[in-house]
Amino acid sequence: MRYVSTRGAAPTLSFEEAMLTGLARDGGLYVPETIPQMSHADITALAGLPYEDVAFRVMRPFIGDAFTDDEFRGIIARAYAGFGHAARAPLVQLGPNHFLLELFHGPTLAFKDFAMQLIGQLFEAALTRSGSRVTIVGATSGDTGSAAIEAFRGLEAVDVFILFPHGRVSEVQRRQMTTPTESNVHALAVEGDFDDCQAALKDMFNDFAFRDEVRLAGVNSINWARVLAQVVYYFTAAVALGAPGREVNFTVPTGNFGDVFAGYIARRMGLPIGKLVIATNQNDILHRTLATGMHRKEGVTPSISPSMDIQVSSNFERALFDVYDRDGRAVAQQMDALKRDGGFTVSQGALERLREVFASGRVSEDETSATIRETFAATGETLCPHSAVGVKVAADHLGPTPMVTLATAHPAKFPDAVEAATGTRPPLPNRMADLYERPERVTAVANDHGALTSLIKERLPR
Repeated sequence: MRYVSTRGAAPTLSFEEAMLTGLARDGGLYVPETIPQMSHADITALAGLPYEDVAFRVMRPFIGDAFTDDEFRGIIARAYAGFGHAARAPLVQLGPNHFLLELFHGPTLAFKDFAMQLIGQLFEAALTRSGSRVTIVGATSGDTGSAAIEAFRGLEAVDVFILFPHGRVSEVQRRQMTTPTESNVHALAVEGDFDDCQAALKDMFNDFAFRDEVRLAGVNSINWARVLAQVVYYFTAAVALGAPGREVNFTVPTGNFGDVFAGYIARRMGLPIGKLVIATNQNDILHRTLATGMHRKEGVTPSISPSMDIQVSSNFERALFDVYDRDGRAVAQQMDALKRDGGFTVSQGALERLREVFASGRVSEDETSATIRETFAATGETLCPHSAVGVKVAADHLGPTPMVTLATAHPAKFPDAVEAATGTRPPLPNRMADLYERPERVTAVANDHGALTSLIKERLPR
């Protein structure tokens, strides 16, 4: 299995090389050269299997000879051993033909744990084997950072620096990043929004002298291994609801397009997904793109669903690569226009291909709060504000085909928004009950390339 860049001008890599590289040297994102297929019989055989067994069968074709079967099974087992639910990603029924996929039973209470716990084990295995050390820098709108720190804290061969927008994450998200005591993890509060953090990260990857000096690696959803891990729960959910014997639809609250792109890969592999519905908050660039064909930044407005406060949806580039028939030059031109002019127009043919797979909806702040309140009253299920955005959009797309809405975070990660909507403050799980008492360790830093790279080099062990 080989991996190519969405911009067509970077070396073709193996799975392990693509994983450790993160962003391609031409600025693109790595994707598989071909998408492995699962037959009707292959998918049928997943029914009733433990989550780890499904994960092995779904992901194994993508990793080539990077790990033996036994190594990979061990990596998967260690990745999900710390989850708080035996099913890992249980389904809960909200109403007729509407199901909630709970993705918040991992160590940091968010869907990012599915990918980050796996990628932590993949990195450790690969680096231990080679005797190498890397510097991981990540940008987060809240959940990726805490999941990355949890996955890599204390590992010998990795130093981790997480950039988060100062004052724009929830208190629980911040404390999950700033309270770990291990010396190899560093939380950096950057002046600006998530798009600024993400742009700073890409600038570091494109500064080849810095990149090579510190052996820079990335674990944002620019990293293919992150997307791959998220493909698995589409299979477990769909099979539980009767796939491959019937179609299943999914609604995905998303800002950076990574989670919904994982569903697209599952569909490409042969899983009978009808529609993938993109749910956005007021920062609705993805919804506007599907509605108008114009992909244009309009600035980020802070919301009660802060992990979706994004206008530069990195993984959308991977979808564009496919709908432009894998024309890397065309994708590179559009990404240049996005950076230079703030936007671009999707061609009519490409837009029609996107609309064959994706639908979308936008949810206001008041609608988000109302959905939290109404769902709690009707079902007893407490939604985080991101999951509520998904449930609201899904309601407009219900029909005879089962709909699964992805519940992306535990409500206790956003207690203020939930309490304002329901009058009840959701408690943290017992294992995190003392989170508010733990001392914090954080460094404020300007949104400046020189300041960031200097700080990272200073903090690295000599």
